[in-house]
Amino acid sequence: MARFDSLQAWLNWQEMLHPRPIDLGLGRAAGVYQHLNPAGKKPLTITVAGTNGKGSCVAFLEAIYRAAGYKVGAYTSPHIVHYNERIRIDGQPVDESLICEAFSRIDAARGEISLSYFEFGTLAALSIFASAELDIQLLEVGLGGRLDVVNIIDPDVAVVTTIGIDHVDYLGHTLDAIGREKAGIFRAGVPAVIGEFTPPDSLPETAETLGADLRQIGKAFNYEKQLGHWAWLTASRQINNLPLPAFKGEHQYKNASTAIMAIDTLLPVLPVSDDAIRQGLQQAQLRGRFQLIEGKPLVLLDVGHNPQAVQTLIDYLGEYFPQIKIHAVFAMMRDKDIGSVINMMRERVALWYLAPLLNPRAASPDMLETYFQQQGLDNIQSGFTDFSAAFQSARQTAKPDELILIFGSFFLVSEYLSKFS
Repeated sequence: MARFDSLQAWLNWQEMLHPRPIDLGLGRAAGVYQHLNPAGKKPLTITVAGTNGKGSCVAFLEAIYRAAGYKVGAYTSPHIVHYNERIRIDGQPVDESLICEAFSRIDAARGEISLSYFEFGTLAALSIFASAELDIQLLEVGLGGRLDVVNIIDPDVAVVTTIGIDHVDYLGHTLDAIGREKAGIFRAGVPAVIGEFTPPDSLPETAETLGADLRQIGKAFNYEKQLGHWAWLTASRQINNLPLPAFKGEHQYKNASTAIMAIDTLLPVLPVSDDAIRQGLQQAQLRGRFQLIEGKPLVLLDVGHNPQAVQTLIDYLGEYFPQIKIHAVFAMMRDKDIGSVINMMRERVALWYLAPLLNPRAASPDMLETYFQQQGLDNIQSGFTDFSAAFQSARQTAKPDELILIFGSFFLVSEYLSKFS
């Protein structure tokens, strides 16, 4: 008999079950997965790791493979509004009932093994995908790579998008250390696609040490921007007249190119036409990343929460909103590099609205105020009861031709989409 009869009850219990919310390691989940799937049967798999760009890369892969007519499973995290956004089949979140059934199977298989919230969710996705007769599954790594639960699955292609400073308490304080952790998804003889022109040395070095089939942007493949379109190229192949990526920002050419390289490596077993690639590049969808909400004033949503992601946000604002006055509704998790993010954005933001979040990991408005004081900034509004109050204040203050930017956390963007979209 199932322990719970609703998805929310399962999730509430999972949040309390394991003593540590983030507990890296493969042993617990691998043991349970073996019970769930003793034959080890899995669909063709692309695993995607990286500090930023993972979500975009998975979105491009998902859209292109669907345009080619394949049945595609995609596992991503975190969700924006609803938990079942994490587990998609053919672009649609799976039913809550399917997730609850998977949780029941996992609960029965785990015995005395304690699993974290993320381990439960990943095992649920793998269990659902294993019985869905997929052509391919796309797995986004949650944190790091080597010790992330997604890594219990041996990929057929391993992708690392970018390396930046984030999650230093778990992955290390240097780009080389973080790169080594991300490279943990590489396997001997398996294509290892790196979507960064100048990655830390540890990333290609680990690939070569493991005997992976290394494909790095700028070396094995590249892109060339042309008027109104672009081309993807390798030494032996070129795809011309590609439409502009569905997502804005210069970095999306890298993410799209990286996705195409991953697809290219699997062409012998999963053929994809150039036209399907063109179609998928236009049809890809991703909520919360440079998501523009029409109105007066405009509202821009961005989940970027580390310096590398915020630099891409600054570049985007410079390209599309160079002169516009910006009102920023802002919050971050307290374990992030808050000071650097504030300093990077100080010249672009006219007025900050510090939004309280209920999440226990969130920096309190008082904590955020301290960071602003340390930077000598006083253009802040605080004292709001909740996110809605902060956003309403920004909306009342901003003029119709100005921009409200909501950024700094997935949870902040979720609040907006839950209450105002």
